[in-house]
Amino acid sequence: MGRFREADARIFKAVCMKCNARNPLGATKCRKCGAVGKMRRKNRKKATKAAI
Repeated sequence: MGRFREADARIFKAVCMKCNARNPLGATKCRKCGAVGKMRRKNRKKATKAAI
């Protein structure tokens, strides 16, 4: 989606719905609070607007 690979790595993240920590896309457990199965994908529209 992005113009280069590093941009895709920043945009495509998983966000914990309990503590809002950013995690790798394939994460099933939060790195910060340890919540299991409470991940959502980062909103791409907000991420791309912030980059502009």
